[in-house]
Amino acid sequence: MKGFTLIELLVVTAILIIITGVVLVNNGRFGGVILLENLAYDIALSIREAQVFGISVRQFGTGNFGVGYGMHFLTSSPTTYVLFADAIESNGLYDGCPTEASCELVESTDIQRGYFIAGLCVPAGANADSCTRVSRADILFKRPEPDACISREGASAITGKYACTGAQESVRIILESPRGDRMSVVVEATGQISTGR
Repeated sequence: MKGFTLIELLVVTAILIIITGVVLVNNGRFGGVILLENLAYDIALSIREAQVFGISVRQFGTGNFGVGYGMHFLTSSPTTYVLFADAIESNGLYDGCPTEASCELVESTDIQRGYFIAGLCVPAGANADSCTRVSRADILFKRPEPDACISREGASAITGKYACTGAQESVRIILESPRGDRMSVVVEATGQISTGR
């Protein structure tokens, strides 16, 4: 009766271990890319939610139907982004909660699992590598237009009664995974929202 030699068994086992290792490494990377894409879609949906709130008649607080809604991003707080109602100063910026009675916060979202906002670019530029980086971006939507009023570095683009002058043409939110993969969410002044690499 003829069987396998010890050398043949070791060679086959080594080949199987190498193939399994390659598959597992690529599977982990693939899963990380999917989670990064899901994060980008979640942020894009949150921005769309602010747009819908801003152009519809949505009450904020007690009887206040005339506020704009927006999103606030800070690179110094890379794992959090804020959906806000522009109710305190009507300046198109997130003013926070100076008192309990006057607070613009609608919803604060924390990013989990080591993913984070790696950068903000205003204007968005052609890609994440060549764009102009900023530390703060605010995106506001106000009825009746679906257009985005984009402010940078805390300088309001709002003049008068919600006249969006001096606003930026676009903003890019750059997201990064723990492995260094990147994806962007781009918001245009026309109100278009897209995701991509």
